Amino acid sequence: MVKYGYIIFLFLCVSCHTAKTTHSYKNEQYQNYHPNKILILGVTPSLEAKTIYERELKKALNKRNIEAFEASEVLSPAFSANKQEEIAIEKEVKYLRNLGFDAIIMAAIKGFDEKTPFDGAIFKIDDSFFGFENYYFLNQDIYYNRDYFIKYNVYHLEVSLYNLTSKNEKTLVWIGNYDIVDPQKISETVKKCVRKILKSLEKEELI
Repeated sequence: MVKYGYIIFLFLCVSCHTAKTTHSYKNEQYQNYHPNKILILGVTPSLEAKTIYERELKKALNKRNIEAFEASEVLSPAFSANKQEEIAIEKEVKYLRNLGFDAIIMAAIKGFDEKTPFDGAIFKIDDSFFGFENYYFLNQDIYYNRDYFIKYNVYHLEVSLYNLTSKNEKTLVWIGNYDIVDPQKISETVKKCVRKILKSLEKEELI
């Protein structure tokens, strides 16, 4: 009996439908910063994703005794429905300050990459000594498996926390980047992202 060992590449099974933290940066000027009243803003053409993101993050922050509001509860529908000039945005920020908001956390999809994973067998070096028969045996499925290479998308999410009460231009407190691998269900994917965001904020001691 020919003995051989091989590892099936399970990238899709392990990684797909997940959110992974790829980068986290905290402004050194905000080492002891803890926001008290936060506006949550999701920037996406998907109303469902925006609603779930703002709602779930709001609930999580409220449980941590942090006052938080969804953008839809505070900003007028016209703000997100129409492209805003910088002057109009500054006016909106002043309005938020007057309402007592000291921070805003915004999430936006910055783009995506199309990936093609290798869905075959990966061999140990010793396998090459078992000859052509073993090598061909482990590779012959390429003929018959039309799904040997399956394309999927990786979306790049960027989440940033801004201090609205800063008197200088360095208002960025924290920024985090996440890769969302092959999202299938919006609700499940957004909730996973929210959990990742909360872990990042906790790690940076912002909440």
